[in-house]
Amino acid sequence: MAASLLGRDKRSTAASLKAECSRQDGRGVQLLGELLDSVLSPERAVAEAEVIEWCKSLMAGGESFDDFCKMVRGYDNATLCGLVWTANFVAYRCRTCGISPCMSLCAECFNAGEHTGHDFNMFRSQAGGACDCGDSSVMRESGFCKRHRFATSSNIPCVPNELMMMSEHILPRVILHLIQHLRDGYNEPDSDPATERDLQKTLQQMEPLISLLEDLTKMGGAMRSILTRVLTNHQIYKDLCSGDLCTGEKAYTKKNYEKYLTALKGSGLVSSEERSVTSVLDQMAGASNVTILGATAGTGQMDSSDEEEQDGSQGVGKRKRVKLSNSTKDSSIMDILKHKCFLEELLFWTVKYEFPQKMVTFLLNMLPDQSYKIAFTKTFVQHYAFIMKTLIKSHESDTMSNRIVHISVQLFSNEELARQVTEECQLLEIMVTVLLYMMESCLIKSELQDEENNFHVVVNCGEPLLKNNTYWPLVSDFINILSHQSVAKRFLEDQGLLQMWMNFVSFFQGMNLNKRELNEHVEFESQTYYAAFAAELEACAQPMWGLLTHCKIRETQEYTRTVVRYCLDALQDWFDAINFVDEPAPNQVTFHLPLHRYYAMFLSKAIRCQQLDLDSLLPDQEMLMKMMVHPLQIQASLSEIHSNMWVRNGLQIKGQAMTYVQSHFCNSMIDPDIFLLQICASRLDPDYFVSSVFERFKVVDLLTMASQHQNAALDTEHERSMLEGALTFLVILLSLRIHLGMTDDEILRAEMVAQLCMSDRTHSTLLDLIPENPNPKSGIIPGSYYFETMLSAVADFKAPVFEPGGSMQQGMYTPKADVWNQEFDPIMVILRTVYRRDVQSAMDRYMGFLKQTGKFTSTPWPPYRERAPLNPSYKGLMRILHCKTLHIVLFTLLYKISMDHQNMSEHVLCMVLYLIELGLDNLPEETAEEEEMFGEERCSDSWFHGTNIATNLHHIINYVRVRLPETAPEVTREPPASTSSDTSSFIQGSRRATALTRENSNTAQVFSLVAERRKKFQEIINRNSGSAIQTAAVRPKTSKWTAPNSTPQLTTTILEIRESMLSLLIKLHHKLSGKQNSYYPFWLEDSESTSTLDPMQQIHGDGIIAIERILLKTAARSRQNKCSIEEICRKVAPPVPPKKSNSADKKALDKEERRQKARERQQKLLAEFASRQKSFMETAMDLESPDSDVAMDVGSTEQPDSETVYDCVICGQSGPSTEERPTGLVVLLQASSVLGHRRRSTEPKKLPTSDEEQIYPEDTCGTAHDVRITDLQQYFKDAGFGLKWALMKIKFQSSCLQSVSIGWEGGVYVQTCGHTLHIDCHKSYMESLRNDQVLQSFSVDKGEFTCPLCRQFANSVLPCHPEKSEEKSIWSPYNSKSLLTLIKEVEEQQEQLGMFPSITNLSKEMESVMKDIRSATQKKYIDYGKTPGSPDNDFLFMYSVARLNLELELVHRGGNLCLGGASATTKRSCLNQLLHVLAMHMRLFRIDSAYNPWTRLTRLTQVMDYGICDDEKPEVPLLYRDVSSLLLILVLTMPQELHKEHFTCIVKVLYNLLYTQAVSTLSFQFSEEERAAWKNSGKLKQTMCNSDKSWEVLLSHIICELSKGRLYNASNTGQVSMLGTNVWSPQSIEYSIQQFCLPFLRTTSLLQHHLFGNDLPSCQRTEEFGMLASYLGLLLPCLQSNDEFCSSACLDWPIAALDLISQWCLEVTTSAESHSEQVTNLLVQDPQWSLPCLLQLPENYNTIFQYYHRKACVHCSKVPKDPALCLVCGTFVCLKGQCCKQQSYCECVLHSQNCGAGTGIFLLINASVIIIIRGHRFCLWGSVYLDTHGEEDRDLRRGKPLYLCSERYKVLEQQWVTHTFDHINKRWGPHYNGL
Repeated sequence: MAASLLGRDKRSTAASLKAECSRQDGRGVQLLGELLDSVLSPERAVAEAEVIEWCKSLMAGGESFDDFCKMVRGYDNATLCGLVWTANFVAYRCRTCGISPCMSLCAECFNAGEHTGHDFNMFRSQAGGACDCGDSSVMRESGFCKRHRFATSSNIPCVPNELMMMSEHILPRVILHLIQHLRDGYNEPDSDPATERDLQKTLQQMEPLISLLEDLTKMGGAMRSILTRVLTNHQIYKDLCSGDLCTGEKAYTKKNYEKYLTALKGSGLVSSEERSVTSVLDQMAGASNVTILGATAGTGQMDSSDEEEQDGSQGVGKRKRVKLSNSTKDSSIMDILKHKCFLEELLFWTVKYEFPQKMVTFLLNMLPDQSYKIAFTKTFVQHYAFIMKTLIKSHESDTMSNRIVHISVQLFSNEELARQVTEECQLLEIMVTVLLYMMESCLIKSELQDEENNFHVVVNCGEPLLKNNTYWPLVSDFINILSHQSVAKRFLEDQGLLQMWMNFVSFFQGMNLNKRELNEHVEFESQTYYAAFAAELEACAQPMWGLLTHCKIRETQEYTRTVVRYCLDALQDWFDAINFVDEPAPNQVTFHLPLHRYYAMFLSKAIRCQQLDLDSLLPDQEMLMKMMVHPLQIQASLSEIHSNMWVRNGLQIKGQAMTYVQSHFCNSMIDPDIFLLQICASRLDPDYFVSSVFERFKVVDLLTMASQHQNAALDTEHERSMLEGALTFLVILLSLRIHLGMTDDEILRAEMVAQLCMSDRTHSTLLDLIPENPNPKSGIIPGSYYFETMLSAVADFKAPVFEPGGSMQQGMYTPKADVWNQEFDPIMVILRTVYRRDVQSAMDRYMGFLKQTGKFTSTPWPPYRERAPLNPSYKGLMRILHCKTLHIVLFTLLYKISMDHQNMSEHVLCMVLYLIELGLDNLPEETAEEEEMFGEERCSDSWFHGTNIATNLHHIINYVRVRLPETAPEVTREPPASTSSDTSSFIQGSRRATALTRENSNTAQVFSLVAERRKKFQEIINRNSGSAIQTAAVRPKTSKWTAPNSTPQLTTTILEIRESMLSLLIKLHHKLSGKQNSYYPFWLEDSESTSTLDPMQQIHGDGIIAIERILLKTAARSRQNKCSIEEICRKVAPPVPPKKSNSADKKALDKEERRQKARERQQKLLAEFASRQKSFMETAMDLESPDSDVAMDVGSTEQPDSETVYDCVICGQSGPSTEERPTGLVVLLQASSVLGHRRRSTEPKKLPTSDEEQIYPEDTCGTAHDVRITDLQQYFKDAGFGLKWALMKIKFQSSCLQSVSIGWEGGVYVQTCGHTLHIDCHKSYMESLRNDQVLQSFSVDKGEFTCPLCRQFANSVLPCHPEKSEEKSIWSPYNSKSLLTLIKEVEEQQEQLGMFPSITNLSKEMESVMKDIRSATQKKYIDYGKTPGSPDNDFLFMYSVARLNLELELVHRGGNLCLGGASATTKRSCLNQLLHVLAMHMRLFRIDSAYNPWTRLTRLTQVMDYGICDDEKPEVPLLYRDVSSLLLILVLTMPQELHKEHFTCIVKVLYNLLYTQAVSTLSFQFSEEERAAWKNSGKLKQTMCNSDKSWEVLLSHIICELSKGRLYNASNTGQVSMLGTNVWSPQSIEYSIQQFCLPFLRTTSLLQHHLFGNDLPSCQRTEEFGMLASYLGLLLPCLQSNDEFCSSACLDWPIAALDLISQWCLEVTTSAESHSEQVTNLLVQDPQWSLPCLLQLPENYNTIFQYYHRKACVHCSKVPKDPALCLVCGTFVCLKGQCCKQQSYCECVLHSQNCGAGTGIFLLINASVIIIIRGHRFCLWGSVYLDTHGEEDRDLRRGKPLYLCSERYKVLEQQWVTHTFDHINKRWGPHYNGL
């Protein structure tokens, strides 16, 4: 039966089967089953077209499949968009509307929604995604688009049963068919690539079937609900998979099922083979009873596996990898999977095949069905462990990671769903277990601290798992679900989970250990630190921030307590595991302490948000001691690294130090570390803490009063920077308030100010540099209103500016003046600088501000800032400032600086003063009592009696016992009664790693460090304050000390000091000011001043002001100190005797004078150099220098009666250019089509942004001239050359190629920088460039080079013609010769034989440069004649080069000559020299006298009638000819040098022709009636005198003559008037004639200016015609000022005007019959063109992007990967597209040749940037679209709305028009025709 059905028509079969199935007897179902057995037989290919067609037809049930689809869509009840996209899809994200940070919208929904003013961005999807429009769990309903905002399922009718009946029967079999083939095609992938190819082949075969399922999901909710039932129904799966329905296929089914079971075996997290593991405790610890940190329970033992994990890739140092026991993990997570429905098995195979894109898209397309979403989420969780196991083993982990996240982000972003699967499916347990499992595969033994007895294990950062971020999908999902409060709450309540998590975090504690190389440079610089930092941030810090988000209120106190407790337990375990006692191992550092940071951050949150008691969360003192060691070690190591002590470890160690403080890491790394140290400092004994700091920084030995010392730990060169580091660290520790009481507002403001003070920042850079909470749901969202408000409060916006030279600036934010004045905090800057130079940059900018505002003129010190008040919990931190150890250090350093000891620096003094001032601002409350107690006891046996800095400042130290080398200059003496021990001795007494020998009561006693510390801490806990003072007083009596491992050459000496800190400060004041008695307490003059003066007013200044401020504060805070200061100032050294001062002071004075004179000389030299540089820049480099500047013209050194002198920029010699040693101008020859893109309309063309808009190129100048030359060639003589070799002349007849100019497209523009060189010097220079091995951005082989002086790009040298001054002699155009005489002289000159140039070096170079000019453009732009390469083509090309350069100069002047003078372009114009070169070549041609246009212009000749003779085409009538072209031909072909009077004569004659053309053209604009009226009125005036200068007479005559040829009848089809439909008045006619003639007058005036050197006068726009006519000698000056000036007054007819006009008109009428249709086009000329401009772009970039980024290419019909737009003509092209390649040229390069003659300007649609193609090179120009902050968004990475920056676009247009791309843009590279 089935066989017979197969042979029938599909639609009719489907219809009959549908009818059968609708009956109740079940026969139809049986028949359908039999048919499906045949159609879906396993023997058939899985996706034969036939199978697909059968499936479609059967589901449609007799309808066409398309109709069936439409019907089903009519019942779509889905309220979600759910559009699924893959990687690289452009989507949108609106933070204003989003609830989940993962929310995204397709472009259609986004554009249809209301998002104006929202914080949104466009992004290119990395992993794929789905549109969330309509999903209220992910985004707010206000952001829904119009389609989904009002979509409800209530008004959708129910689906008729019969419509979906066939689908319900067929779909289970289709899915089974898919699964069977997935089973069949699968083989376990191994190292054999053939297996992977087989899998790919299987997937390709199944693609059409999966596509069918994908199409079904797009039919809407009705079809999706059927698919959901089929996929999730357990019974259907059970029935079909058992094989009961597949009759005749049992053997196949059984085999198929067995393959499935085989594949299922390895689906458990740990397979059966992996479970047999052996203990490796013996290998690791040598004992079996040690608990290893990292096991998931206390009994977890260390096991290892013998499988592939122990291969050769064991990682750094060949350390053995270890694995933890699996015995404690949840067995349900570890077990083999069991499937109960199609969906589960389908996902299983999706994982097995490593997430093929089609399968992922199908599974995601089903998500809008809610019941499917729940079922699929549970299935996904069920397979989660298996997915991750597959990911670890995948060869394509990156692709697979993206696709996993593509799915998981859709499922876990919904809080309700995440909560449900957490409760029902143990999602959290699964995730943490899988993370543990993942990391266990790459654990190694830690080498931190005690390498032999270390039982801790850490991840190996060299493993692919970490190096390739393979863990990323899992961590990403974990962070995503922890962002939901209900899930995070469950996690924090589950103590087992927390313990597992802490064990996981401990795997990262101490990873990537660095060991300092002391001898040789490390051979191989490991780059594992990238992986280590990424792992800590992503796997530890981000989940931490997620959890912290939910611990913000008092109700969650218990969660915080629990986490803190588990952190402390984990830390204790870690200390035990690494066998840590009290001292860190030397020369080791790890930057990774996540357990410390978890503890610190939860403590911060507990105090700040939950008001918990700090002491209740802190461990005992001993634990605090241990906890501070490693973070402190990092701070010391940072200083060591910056001091170059780790230089042998390579650059990577600096990379780690920089990453640790970098903005993306600092708030998860350095900030928690500093905070933890602040807590330790607030609770530990301050003397102990300060001692520890200086010992860690290895500067204890440096802290001695002696001038010499021995330091076993540091080299002398590192001492200064390490001391600076230690002091700076203390200042940061005591100043920083980020976790100690600052609000979020204050933190953000401080961060912003710090970054802005380093440098002006763009908005995006600032956003990137501000450390933000990594969890997106926390606090401030970057770019939010909150951020913007703060930014506007602290910074001013500087709009993008454009520097001369065209470099593109971005919009910048710069600090406000108040910020510099009141908020600039150098301590915050130091903390946040990645590069140390940024600190100096901030100080330089600060100095600039002070100088600008006049607050301080010399070099300032970092300003002191008063700190925000501390949270009461941290008050103990200030005890650091009031401890004896610190005061001893401060006293010692003040003494050493005052005595000029080595290794002291200004920075050290600055930090010392900072610490003293901090102490004064944070005095303890018992100040008054202490002062009374110790006020009188000024001299005793200890350093200081108390701990209060206010008291200790005035305490005098008389004698100090110091240890110093015997060679030291200090004198040994017996100790007096009052002696203090040296600082280093004091610190060594508190903490010393080596043995310390002390003499006490004649008994030597040896203290070991451990014993002393235990004793010390017993004292700290038990003693009272009195005993503390006593202990301190006893300790310092040290008499002899021996340094370990050093020669015992140290001796003990007593130094007499007799100073207090106050006296030292006053001495330093004298020292810094360079004057004796420089400090005098001003309150002695005014006793009230101390109470009224505010010390903080003196905040800006140097060390002198800082000391004054401290002394003022000291006096204000303590009466005793005030008295001490007065006393010290009174006792300051008495006046020095004159004898002594004569020698010392004089020396000092002489020295100062010498310095001053040296400074003055230096300033003078610098000023002179700057002046020269400025002069050079103005004359040589500035492209737009003002007219008043000195022109660096070619003849600027010209003497009145001598030749022009040139300077060679290579050899430096000056001299004239001669025939034998010619000098040349450095020039750039460049093909140009700029003029060809001019249009008639003054409005620029708009870029099309819809299918309706188009650009038509017909109205461009280039197209118009091409049409004209084609018409002329069609109807007139194309060429008529004859050669006369005897004369060495090329003689030609008239031709249409001499009637127009070419070069509008592809002409050659010649420009110069103005510098000259000898041509032989240039050849040597080129040879040296060829031999230069340095990679250059230009091609020397193509003749390219840079000017040796100004480095401007060039490619040729234009020889300078030897000029005599008499050639440019002043000559009045109004001379006595008549016009006829001059005409005769011109004619005679034309008949003369020009001297053929003799073969000299100059003529050779002229020929050479002519070749260069020809080769600068393409051949197609030269050969316009019918005979390629013929001389007439050369002739046409040469005079067109002159025309093009004149026209371009006119464009550069703005299209007119109203400004007059020599413009900036003319200053370096090379037109004069170019005309000489062109003239030399054009004189080789001589016009045949019979065809000489001069004859026809000046006298009556016989006009030949060509109407009868068909063999020969007629001459081009003069009225068709381009007058400017005629001028250039006549001027350049003159055999001899042209005199100015002859030039004026030629201009006058040609003006007559031009005027006639103007009137002729005008007559075609009239209506028939107007023509008749003007014809009659002119006839009446013919008898008047001067009628030949009356435009009315001439107009009337022309109308009469042209009417004879019935020309008006042919064209009278309603010609549009130039002035619209207005009636023509005499004024409008005069205006039109002037506008017609002006282009010729401008070009001719420029030519005269360059030939004869007369400057152009300036004038108003309305006076331009008269001014130019007068300048050219056409008009007497007296007529120019006449108000009723008329253009016809310039006419000067050689013979009767009407006769000559009749002759010219007769030429037109006799030849008109052959081309009657084209007469109007050829006769009616319009020489006016608007200035060239680029296309007008839309304001918003999104308009361009949305239209073009998915637009198909017109050539290949594909959507280009990199679409681009030509901004000159609007053509859409494929950048780098191989599809549109022609003859190895990619499309952009090809288009640049066709459109711009080698210059192309392209906007890259997907990057928003512009690239310039110039010949064989290209460069990235920048972007003309900026965001609201004036920034580019290259590659659309930020995706913010972009708007057109008209200033930038004008700059781009200006560079295009002026041909300066090569000069302004510096970063060029070859494109190899590949763009």
